Amino acid sequence: MRKIIVGSFITLDGVMQAAGGPEEGFKYGGWSAPYYDEALDEIAEKQKQPAKDLLLGRKTFEIFASFFPDHEDIWPGVNDVTKYVMSSTLKKSDWKNTVFLRNVEDIKKLKNSEGSDIQVHGSGNLVQTLLKHDLVDELWLLIHPLMLGTGKKLLDEGTIPAAFTLVESTATPGGVIAAHYMRAGEVKLGTMGA
Repeated sequence: MRKIIVGSFITLDGVMQAAGGPEEGFKYGGWSAPYYDEALDEIAEKQKQPAKDLLLGRKTFEIFASFFPDHEDIWPGVNDVTKYVMSSTLKKSDWKNTVFLRNVEDIKKLKNSEGSDIQVHGSGNLVQTLLKHDLVDELWLLIHPLMLGTGKKLLDEGTIPAAFTLVESTATPGGVIAAHYMRAGEVKLGTMGA
């Protein structure tokens, strides 16, 4: 079975929309850029190396497909891995090794197949679907020290109760907390001080 690993830049209030730039027309597009320093770059590089198969939503795929075919130096190997795209509208792409998925059952089959772990970047609607169907094995969150009050959130309606274990964490000089979590079964309950 393959792991599905979600990586996301998020704010303290959980917004993940347009972290890297204004492409989506989001009022606060590019909100993570002021925090991008050498320490954060090292963490981001660690998360994407070596390049693994990708599972992407349509919007993120379109952004990646318009950029990475000509800029593989930024993410070595990304053009060679398989890009699985969840879309009901796209049917083909010029970006090599692209496979289109139509529904959650397709994702479950992919997860149960042989192969490398699968990374998810951006893709807010897809991540919410994965969380709703308990298909996320790991979270790599880069939590930025700001709140936006508006925008697509990583964790939104439909997220099921689930426990995670913190595997690793670090803070950058700019105040970004990098937290790596692994799925750890059901939510446990108790009483404080008992």
